This record gives sequence, structure tokens and C-alpha cells, in this order.
Amino acid sequence: MEKLKPRTLSGFMELLPAPQTQMERMMAILRETYELYGFTPLDTPLLESAEILLAKGGGESEKQIYRFQKGDSDLALRFDLTVPLAKYVALHAGELSFPFRRYQIGKVYRGERAQRGRFREFYQADIDIIGDGKLDILNEAEIPSIIYTIFRRLGLTRFVIRVNNRKLLNGFYALLGLTEKSGDIMRTVDKLDKIGADKVRVILLEDCGLAQEQADEILRFIAIKGTNAEVLEKLADWQGKNEVFDLGLSELTAVVKYLGAFGVPEENFAVDLTIARGLDYYTGTVYETTLLDHPEIGSVCSGGRYDSLAEYYTDRQLPGVGISIGLTRLFYVLGEQGMLNPNLPTAPADCLLLPMTEDVSAAVRLATELRKAGIRTQIYSEQKKFKAKMSYADKLGIPYVVFLGEDEIAQGVCSVKNLRTGEQVSLPAEGAAKLIREGISAMSDDTVIIEK
Repeated sequence: MEKLKPRTLSGFMELLPAPQTQMERMMAILRETYELYGFTPLDTPLLESAEILLAKGGGESEKQIYRFQKGDSDLALRFDLTVPLAKYVALHAGELSFPFRRYQIGKVYRGERAQRGRFREFYQADIDIIGDGKLDILNEAEIPSIIYTIFRRLGLTRFVIRVNNRKLLNGFYALLGLTEKSGDIMRTVDKLDKIGADKVRVILLEDCGLAQEQADEILRFIAIKGTNAEVLEKLADWQGKNEVFDLGLSELTAVVKYLGAFGVPEENFAVDLTIARGLDYYTGTVYETTLLDHPEIGSVCSGGRYDSLAEYYTDRQLPGVGISIGLTRLFYVLGEQGMLNPNLPTAPADCLLLPMTEDVSAAVRLATELRKAGIRTQIYSEQKKFKAKMSYADKLGIPYVVFLGEDEIAQGVCSVKNLRTGEQVSLPAEGAAKLIREGISAMSDDTVIIEK
């Protein structure tokens, strides 16, 4: 029979055991941090009714989703985690406590052309805080403080969370008489880092139909730089001229103040008037996070405030604020940049137990004792040569090998070998567990990312 050639579909990531362990460690840090801030885990179905996912209408979403018929059902794979969240909150609003704080790490699917760093199946890691009618500004400051904690725990220090406010921008464009064009202007300005000021100016003039003075004023406004305090001071020049602008400036000032109280250093967050986030979805504070030494990667975590999460499913006003990390893409580009820690322990076990007797009952009992003591233990019972057994441990990076032969059983001990140092000692099970535990703790470098 002719064999099929095994292959993975284009745009789908499939990792070997060691990098998969690195990815799992990243997810564990995300979960631990989200839960540290009082978020509850949520898992929504991969499959939804197509009409639920496309409630906003067709457009780009309809072009990208995987959609198919099964019997009479019109189904689709989720393309993000926000729309399923909106459905979930609308469906269960009467059973939830607000503000509802949820995190979700899950796969999403987009039927777009696969290319370097862009996938058709990928993990997103989202957090959102949903209010019932209102949501305090403190939540908009807490979100970037969570970003800061996550990135520091991953091993990064050289990053900046760029913060702006859509009300501030809407008020400014209203002052220029450009309210109806504000969405197009913000989408254009959001491309500044990618295409530069000159091209932004051309688009503002030719595509958005702005006068030269209007385009120049916008470019002057978004070019305001300095410390956060200096930027806020310069923005006060426009204060008192537009109510929406004043509200946006008040919110931005509060976010900057609270971020300091949350312990986020000024070098890790900056008021940046170029940040708009291209979606009209956002209505208040917006965020983008970039790595200072790798701007070519682009934003690695973004999001913001929105006024109505579930407007397509309910009349209930459910404002929220949230962020999303494209985890698969981030993992890919970090690997490409050589920023994934090669010394991160990726072994599936702390010790490999080698029975040296025909009857392995004693080895099974020892493995059980070690596991009860919290030692990840694998029994190797295959009938291979000793060299092959040791090679197996070495290839997997297992740091300790435990031998159990007739002599050890008679003496009530086991022999423990540290494969990194070559040192071997004989100890009772309790002592062996203590030795391995202390050794693992000493050699553990669980920083996922190293800066370059």
C-alpha cells in the first residue's frame, strides 16, 4: 500500500517537545498573572453558529472565517475571542457578577493567506473587564499594569506600553471640524510607525480630503513628545475648548497617575498621541506594547476601552476594557530573534528511574514514593543496553538518573546520579527526593525570554 506523505497544513504551527514546553511555560505565566489580578478562566466553543460570529455583518470577518454546513447547521470557527465573549456575557448576564473579569487563552482560526509570522490557527491570550452600565477609569489603568507584570515575568525589561485616549483624539478632530472624518484619520495616523509622517500626510490630503493646514495641525499634534508629565502639560493648551477632549485628557491623566501607583516605571509606559488602534470599536484608553530593541516585530500586546461589548446580542449596556496577545505569533518571532531561553528546563521528568532487576515491583514502589514527594519521575523499563538508557535521559535533558538494583533494594536505598556533574550517591527514598528537589531548584532558570 502506498504511504501518504505526512505534512502539516500551511499556516498551522506544530512544535517539537522542547519548544512546546517553552510555549506551555509562557501560557503558565500568563495564567498565573491573570489569576493574581483576580481574573477567572473562561473557555468558549471553537465552533459557533455563523450568524453569531458574523453579527456585525460581513466585511473582512466573513472573508477570513472558516465556515461550513453540517446538516442544516451553518457553522463557523471562531476568528477571535472577543465575539464569543460578547455572546457569553449577553447569554449569562443574569448569572454573572459585574464587573466580570475573565481571561481566556485559546486557539482561533482565520482563513487568510499564510505567511512568515502569520498563521491560520493561532493562540490568543485575552483579558477583559466588563461592567454593567458603567466601568471605573481605574480598570483602564490596571490593564497596562498587568501587561507590565506579564512581560517582566517573561524576562523582558526593554519594552514600552504606549497609551492614548480616543476621546482626546475625537475631541481634537472636532476642534478642527473633522468629526465625520475622524475614523479615517485615526486609521491613517495609526500607520505612522509603518509608513512614516510624509506618507501619512499624503493620505490625509489625498484620501481623507483634508486641507493642508488641517493635515499640518494633526501632524504637529501627534508629534508632541516628552515625559508623560510634559505631554499632559502641553495637551492642557487645548483644554476648555471641547467637552470630549477635556474628558479624554482627564481620563488619560488619571491612567498615568494610577499607573505610577501600580508600580509601573515611567520607562515602561508612555503617552503616545499616535496610538489610535484602527478599529472604531475603541472609545477610551488604548494601548500598544512594543519591544524597544525589536520595533520591527510591531505591537506584541494591544487593546483598549470600548463602550458596548454585546450590542448585537442585547440592549444591556456592557462597557469593557481588555487586551489581546497574539501568543503564537509572539512565540514565533521571539524564536526567530533568538530570544527564547535555551536554558529553560524542558525535560519531561526530573529523574529517570532505571530498574536493574527482573522484577520491577520495587522500582514501581520507589517511583510512587518519589512522585508523592513531588518529583516528576519516569520509569524506563525497556530492554535496552545501559548506554541506550543513559542516552535517552541525556537527549531529553533529564537531570537525574536513579538506579535500583539488588544491592540497593537489600540496603533500603537507591543510587542517584546527577547527569550534569557526574556525582553519584546512595540514599533512602526520602533523601533521594530531597536531593533531587534541591538540585532542580538550584538549576532552574524559568525565564522564558532573554533580551538581546
